[in-house]
Amino acid sequence: MRTKTLKKNRINVVTLGCSKNVYDSEVLMGQLKASGKDVVHEQEGNVVVINTCGFINNAKEESVNTILHYMQKKEDGEVDKVFVTGCLSERYKPDLQKEIPNVDQYFGTTELPSLLKALGADYKHELIGERLTTTPKNYAYLKIAEGCDRPCSFCAIPLMRGKHKSTPIEDLVIEAEKLAASGVKELILIAQDLTYYGLDLYKKRNLAELLESLVKVEGIEWIRLHYAFPTGFPMDVLDVMKREPKICNYLDIPLQHISDDILKSMRRGTTKEKTTKLLKEFRAKVPDITIRTTLIVGYPGETEEDFDILKQWVKEMRFERLGCFTYSHEENTHAYNLEDDVPEEVKLQRANEIMEIQSQISWELNQAKIGQEFKVVIDRKEGNYFVGRTEFDSPDVDNEVLIDASKYYLKTGEFTTVKIIEAEDFDLYGEVIS
Repeated sequence: MRTKTLKKNRINVVTLGCSKNVYDSEVLMGQLKASGKDVVHEQEGNVVVINTCGFINNAKEESVNTILHYMQKKEDGEVDKVFVTGCLSERYKPDLQKEIPNVDQYFGTTELPSLLKALGADYKHELIGERLTTTPKNYAYLKIAEGCDRPCSFCAIPLMRGKHKSTPIEDLVIEAEKLAASGVKELILIAQDLTYYGLDLYKKRNLAELLESLVKVEGIEWIRLHYAFPTGFPMDVLDVMKREPKICNYLDIPLQHISDDILKSMRRGTTKEKTTKLLKEFRAKVPDITIRTTLIVGYPGETEEDFDILKQWVKEMRFERLGCFTYSHEENTHAYNLEDDVPEEVKLQRANEIMEIQSQISWELNQAKIGQEFKVVIDRKEGNYFVGRTEFDSPDVDNEVLIDASKYYLKTGEFTTVKIIEAEDFDLYGEVIS
């Protein structure tokens, strides 16, 4: 059956998973547009490209369900073709081809030219930085490296993304300049491991030099760092952060656990003592830094004692931002050889306990902000509020500043000074000062 109502030859790109997938979809869309294709993001189209996530069980399930959803649409004649790309496809292509054979074609994470060819487009090498951004116009992700060389026992990313590969500084500057020209004011630097940046190209950790180059880009007001690895962290990055006002006093550094036994089994290359010392050095160098981390509970062999060590440490460190995940037993990872011996209900209970502790910490830290003034960027209008963020908050995962839309008129992407008048555990309420 042929499609009934949709506009012909419109390609709908559907993105699942993390910010790195968002970036990849934007590059794909930029390439398609350059070839004269009609391309949209998560709207109606008779050709569908699903950019999947294959990281943990929930993400894999969502990706499979999305594929099945569009296969049903194809069967019903609502779409003509369905292509699947991204991490799930990279990791499980033979299984997917066997289980869902009616997908027109599967592509891995490094097969962009082949995917474009299947869509009737040519891959254009010269399109450095040409993307169709899907985020609000004021911020964009800047992926500075692909893949990962770390040996973490629980992580399947190297299976899906390959070895670490840094993008040259000059290419990233060109991309940043193009983003700035299109109205982007905030760059969110992403990679599987920011701290490894440059080792392959420049034979040294070169994140600080990259930041020095990016702060010179006119129009960019904030630069934010996501996904730093604690082992081998280049401390000169903090010197640049302290010196350059464009670099947000914010660092996302996933620490995963703190019990020495668990860290050793996770192959993290660090200890509780070293990690705690590193965090204290961060705060000494940049006193008003906001540290965001993520933790994993329910890892194989995690005892009540290990979990108590983690809980006590979270209370002591008082992270400004924290997320917690339950362990996912992933095939072909080092930890898959271990017995997944923590029951699912215990994993969930432990994750909830950590988030309850963090909720109280966040509430206390937010109460201290009442009466203070902050530079805030406006991301969107939602209901009766304009929703913004301070430099200490990343989109989608951190605190938001809510401003009464009946009292003030603000524009998306605008920076304004806001005085905090009320605070909850994860939301701030403010009034405009200027």
